[in-house]
Order: sequence, then structure tokens, then C-alpha cells
Amino acid sequence: MISNVRASLPAGPLRTERLTLRSATAADAEATWAFRSLESVNRWLSGTPADLDGHRARFSEPARLSSTVIVMLGHGEDAPIIGDCMLRREDGWAQLEVADRARAVQAELGWLLDPAHTGRGYATEAVRELIRHCFEDLGVRRVTATCFLDNDESWHLMERVGMRRESHARQDALHRSGHWLDTVGYALLAAEWRPQGVAGTTKQARPATPADASFLPRATGT
Repeated sequence: MISNVRASLPAGPLRTERLTLRSATAADAEATWAFRSLESVNRWLSGTPADLDGHRARFSEPARLSSTVIVMLGHGEDAPIIGDCMLRREDGWAQLEVADRARAVQAELGWLLDPAHTGRGYATEAVRELIRHCFEDLGVRRVTATCFLDNDESWHLMERVGMRRESHARQDALHRSGHWLDTVGYALLAAEWRPQGVAGTTKQARPATPADASFLPRATGT
């Protein structure tokens, strides 16, 4: 069960050495369409509408905006958008007697980056900052991510940021190619996270600073 989703997103922008991460708005639809419509990106997504109008309608749904983080290159209000991430805060599984202690204790991440900006470590930098946000700002106890096994760039990123593989499901997901593909799941516990090993991140910007939305689990990209 997903709970407190909107409260998961940063109240103000998060800044790393090279990036700004902020909550998505409906106005970001056109910029994200530019890379989401590319075949090399869409191959790993649950699906992309056929045209910009369809994407704009889907992207602007409240549930999607409430879990999407925009990745901008640089720190100015006019910095270009180079990717977007999913951040969904969830309840953990619990038996009835202790269910209240498992509310909003974990988060699921997903990400994708414009291919024009890959190979420079931006996706890794963004994901590390989101993990920091989850553990330090939100106080969750567990962060998860899932992708197709064939999307090796994505699970390699998961391992780079310290996540460990917890599951490997054989041929459990039907891809639009017609093939049933394997998926892998990764996770990281707060007790395992080492903030001193997370380079290039800073604390959340103050809410007063001017701010310059949902993936499915298998939509995780780089």
C-alpha cells in the first residue's frame, strides 16, 4: 500500500554538485516527452503515449506528479531538464497487530536519463541524492528498485550506489517485444547506508529558495 506519497517529494529543490532535483509540475511534460519518446528510452518503460498530447495528459495526472522528481543539469531556474525520477513512499508489510509501525517506512525509486547526457555519472549522482533524501530527510528504513535483468545499465547503477540484489524472477514480465523477461529487485537498508560514501550531495535547499511526477517498477532506467 502506498501512503503519504506527496510528502515523499522534497519541499524545495535538492542540489548536488552538478544537478538540481525538484518536484515535477504539469509544465514539465514537453521537456520530458523529448527523451521519453525515444525508442532507446521507451524500451524499458511500461509504455509511452503515441504523441505529446497523450503524454501531457498522462504526465499531468495527480498521482504521477505526486511521485515524480525532475532532474536538471545545473542550479539555475532555466537549467535544462535531463531526466526524471520516481519516488514513492510505501507502507512495509506487517502483521495486523503491528501494522501501524510499518506505515510509510520504505520508498521505491525509479529513474531515466536523456541519452544525450548519459555516460557522465548524472544518473548515479541523482539516485545517490534521492537515497540520502529518503534516509536523512524522510527517515525511511528501506529503499527498493526493480528493473528488467536485460537493462544491465540500471542494475549496475543500483550496485554502484550500494544496493544489493534481493530477488531474481525468471520470465515474469511480458515485454512488448513478445518475450517474457526476467526482472531483478534491489534494496538498501538505512542501517547499511554509509552517507560518508555518498559523494557530491548536499542538504536540501531551504523551502524559501525558489523551485526552478509514476514509473512502474520495471520502468527503471538510467
